[in-house]
Amino acid sequence: ALVEAAHAQGLRTIAHASTRDAVLLAQAAGVDVLTHAPVDRQLADSAVQDTRTSGQIVVPTLTMMEAIADRLGGIAPISYDVARSTVGQWYRAGVTILAGTDANQAPSAPASPPYGTSLHHELELLVDAGMSAVDAVRSATSAAAQRFGLADRGVVAPGKRDRKSVV
Repeated sequence: ALVEAAHAQGLRTIAHASTRDAVLLAQAAGVDVLTHAPVDRQLADSAVQDTRTSGQIVVPTLTMMEAIADRLGGIAPISYDVARSTVGQWYRAGVTILAGTDANQAPSAPASPPYGTSLHHELELLVDAGMSAVDAVRSATSAAAQRFGLADRGVVAPGKRDRKSVV
């Protein structure tokens, strides 16, 4: 109902989905963007194809998934390898993957990737998951700008937003 109401208002919907069941629930609800990647169980090939067919975008935040697995792996049944493998499945299936880190300074967060440097690490992890280096860079620049309707940025070109226009 929330997704339908948001879509009726022309809004995009985003779901935090760090488990397989959360991804399946978000897919069934028809959200536009999935953030995180499951760290508990692998998605079935049919669920991976559903992500592509629905046009859902994935922002896997592998930096966050890696940090959570490092911090909680001995306590909970989670594995960074599952998240990395799922991102590889999505990429091979043609799902749009955008870079994001979930960087934060919140003391209550399960992990706190640092601003700035965590994006560099995210790009490394996306390549390690199977993305080409070019597609990883695009996932943080032109692809992200395009998918979020930001036509004035995402590339270095005349007429695009520059640092002076941000201040």
